[in-house]
Parts: sequence; structure tokens; C-alpha cells
Amino acid sequence: MELNMLFYLALILLSGLLFGRIVKLIKLPNVTGYLLAGLLIGPHVLGIIPENITLQLELVSQMALAFIAFTIGLSFKKSYFKAVGFTPVVIAVFEALIAVFLVQGMLVLTGNDAPFSIVLGAIAAATAPAATIMVIKQYRAKGPVTSTLMSVVAIDDAVALIAFGFSVAIAKAINNPEAGIVSSILQPFQEIGFSILIGIAVGLFMKFPLRFFKKSGNRLVIIIGCVFLTSALATLCGASELLACMIAGTIFCNISSESDSIAELADFVTPPLFLMFFVVSGAELDLSVIPQIGIIGIIYVVFRVIGKMAGAFIGAKIMKAPKEVCRYLGPTLIPQAGVAIGLTIVAQTAVPEYANVIRTVILCGTLIYEIIGPVATKISLKKA
Repeated sequence: MELNMLFYLALILLSGLLFGRIVKLIKLPNVTGYLLAGLLIGPHVLGIIPENITLQLELVSQMALAFIAFTIGLSFKKSYFKAVGFTPVVIAVFEALIAVFLVQGMLVLTGNDAPFSIVLGAIAAATAPAATIMVIKQYRAKGPVTSTLMSVVAIDDAVALIAFGFSVAIAKAINNPEAGIVSSILQPFQEIGFSILIGIAVGLFMKFPLRFFKKSGNRLVIIIGCVFLTSALATLCGASELLACMIAGTIFCNISSESDSIAELADFVTPPLFLMFFVVSGAELDLSVIPQIGIIGIIYVVFRVIGKMAGAFIGAKIMKAPKEVCRYLGPTLIPQAGVAIGLTIVAQTAVPEYANVIRTVILCGTLIYEIIGPVATKISLKKA
């Protein structure tokens, strides 16, 4: 008997919910449970979900990715930056970019292809704000480290999206040298430029239909439609879906007084979407590839952490932040999840021949980071 797609969607939702609760009992984040659920029921372990079904579920990943970027953008209000100043911005730039350059450099030095090294290394910038914020709330942490950390994790993924956009464009240019030197140099700027223009256009447009539709149900339809429209236009123009959706959220939250209520409405959509995204991502993890990527995985996991800690320390020192921030902020930036996994989807277009390796490295790294990251955050906050 052939099972239809609704059965697999139900299985994904219920198994993710169950494993999220199970790992919570041992003090691990829900996302770890979602990934484990996907791994268990996926084609490479129990095989309950066939491989062809996981391919058909890529649309779920695209939708989740668009909403992740949009919700990040909604947090970038002018008032927010006026309150926190430039210290978190400088720290976020340093910790993200040093992690990227360090991983990229080590991958190249160990003999890996430049396009592959550039794309994989760029994903190192991303952090998982959800896991970090969860630890802060659980232990009711307060102080300079906590306040700085809250700002840094909000800005971090924006830096990651921009850095990744440039890296993918550079990797494509290297893989296609026939395009010429000038076009190779301009291509990253063109992609970023199109992404910004699309995001601005949709962010401005989004305000108008909300004037005429006041019911929550109608507004939810507008939010979903605009986020999907942004992602679709970016794909059509060869731009970054992530950056375009983030810019759309940023523009909207700064021109509309209703952005907070819109963010609350978006929260009704995202939980099942993100759950399915992580379960599907876990289902795509092929354990048989792990022995083949040993050194690459070690380089990524180890040097990303070194880069994050060194970058946070240097950025804090430059901005003359308190000693506690300089010492203890770095370890709190270890967690990595949603955005990083989402970036692997985009990475497939830049280096398709390495898509499986990149996805497996990131998913394995996510499992490691989501286990040790919250613990490191807890210890650092207590010491601070």
C-alpha cells in the first residue's frame, strides 16, 4: 500500500513533537530532538520516510528558511540600535567574520577546493539565537554579558546572511571563470543589490494591505503571502532569498507601528514549520558519509568555535567592553541550528557536487553544538 504525503507530514509533526519532549527531559534543546526524530525515521536509518519523499519536502525547508530570515529582520528597529549602541554590532561582525575566515583558511590549507571551502566556511558565521535565549530565560540571567549577548545574537545572523551571500557569489564566479573578471567582481554586489531592492520593495508594500485588513486571520494571510513573494522574487532574480526576506522584515518594522503585533501573528505559523524543517533536515542526514568527511568535519567544528571566541574577545576589547564581556561572551555563541541548516539549501546551488558533504557536516555540527552549546552558555553566564 502506497502512503500519501499527508501521512508523512503527520509522522514528521508527531515524531518531532515527541522527540522534542524526550530530549527536554535530559535538558537538551527541542531542536536536537527534532533532528534525532528525522534521523531515526529517515531513509538512512529506519527508512519509514523514503528518500524520494524527503526530496519532495524541500518546499518545507524553503518556507521555513524564508520565515527565519523575515523574523530576524523584524527585530532590527532603529530604537533597538539606539539603545544598545555600536558595541554589539562590532562584536557580531568580528566573531562572525573571524570564524568564517578561519574555517575557510584551514579548509584551503588542508587541500580542499576553494569554492567548497568558501561556501562551507561562510556558514560558520551563523549562530542559534533560540538556544541561547532559552538558557538566558531558564536561569534568569542578568548583567552586562547577558545584555550584550542578546544584542549580538540578534545581529549575528544578519552578518551571517550577508557574508554567505557574498561567499556564494564568489564561489559561483570561481566555478564559472568564463564569465570574465569584471562580472566575477560585480556578481556578489549584484546579488546583494537585488536582494536589498526586493526586500525594500516588499517591506514597503506590506504596510498597505494591512490598512484594510484588521482581522488576525486576514493579516496572517498577508504575512505569509508577502514572505513567500519575497522568497519567490529573489529566486527569480537570482538574488539571496535569506537576505531579501531579512531586509523586508527590517524595512517593515521601521515604517509600521504594528510590527510587534505582526511578529506575534507570525509566531502562530513558525512553530510547526520550523519543527518540520528540522525533522526533514535530520531525515536527510546520511550517516554513511560521516567517515568520508572526518577531517573536514573536525576542522569546521573546532575552528568555528575558536573563531567565535577569538572574534568576540577582539571585538569586545576594541569597544572597551567590561572584562566579563571580553572573557565570557565567546562560549555563549557556540550554538548553531536553524539558519545554518537553511544555508545548506542555498549552498547546493553554488557547489552542487559537494551538497551532500556540506549538509552532513552542518547537521553533524549542529547536533554537537546543540548539545555542548547550551551547557557552555550556562557555565559562562554563571561565571560572569
